[in-house]
Amino acid sequence: MGSIFDMYAELPRPLRRPLWKIWHKVMIRYDKEMQANFMNYGYQGLNGDPGLELLERDENDRYCIQLYDHVVNRTSLTGKDLLEVGSGRGGGASYISRYYRPKSYTGIDISEGIIDFCNKYYDDEGLSFKTGIAEKIPLESNFFDAVINIESARCYSNLKIFFNEVFRVLKPNGSFLFADMIRPREINEINQKLTDCGFKIVHKTEITPNVVEALNMDHNRRETLIEKSVPGFLVRSFKSFAGTKGTERYHSFSNGTFEYWSFVLEKEQE
Repeated sequence: MGSIFDMYAELPRPLRRPLWKIWHKVMIRYDKEMQANFMNYGYQGLNGDPGLELLERDENDRYCIQLYDHVVNRTSLTGKDLLEVGSGRGGGASYISRYYRPKSYTGIDISEGIIDFCNKYYDDEGLSFKTGIAEKIPLESNFFDAVINIESARCYSNLKIFFNEVFRVLKPNGSFLFADMIRPREINEINQKLTDCGFKIVHKTEITPNVVEALNMDHNRRETLIEKSVPGFLVRSFKSFAGTKGTERYHSFSNGTFEYWSFVLEKEQE
C-alpha cells in the first residue's frame, strides 16, 4: 500500500490544490529548524560532472539548487524582472536572487503560511513573495522578463489557463523557464498547449537520469532530515514526498511512469 502522499498526489487535478496547501502546513509545523527550503527532486550532471561552484552556505542544498540552475542558466537574468510561480519555501528564489542578480524577483504561492515564512526568512535584495494562484496570477500584464516554474505545475487545476497567464504577464520575447515530471503519454499534449498559447519552444530536454542521480546522491541527507524532524506516522509519506530510494515516487522514474523534462520557451511578438 502506498503512503498518504502517494495516494493523494495523483488525484484529479481539481483536488490537488487544497491537498497541497495542507501538505505545506504540515511541512511548516515539523520543519522547526528551517532545513527544508527546497521542495524539488534535484539535478546532477552525469559522467563525472563536478557540478556548480557554490558558497559554503548553499552546499547542503546542492542538488536542489542545481535543478534551478539547469532550468535558468540558458537565459540572461541579470538586471531583469523575474517571477516564480509556485515558489514554495523560497530556496530557489533566494539562490537566483543572490547568484544571478536580477532587478527584482517575485515569488507567488498558494499557501499564506509559506508566503509569511518566506517574507520573514529571506532578506535578499529585490526579493519578495505574494500569495496567489497559478491560473490567476495577481500581477500586471507584460511586465516580467522571465517566469520560472519548477516542479509545481502538476498540482494546478488547468495547465492551459496557467500557460495563458504566464504568456499574459511576460513582456514580448520574455522567457518561460519550466520544468516538471510528466507522464510519457502527456508530453505531446503539453507541447501542444504551450505552442497554442503562443510560446516558441527554444529548448527542451528530458533530464530523468540527472534527477535520479541527484536523488541517489542526496538520499542520506533527505532521509536523515525526515527521520530527525517528522513523527513516525508521517515518515513514510515524507520520504515518498522527498523521493528517497525505495519509495514509489523514486521508482516511478526508473519504471517509466514519469519522465522529467525542462523547457526554455519564448513569448513570441504579438
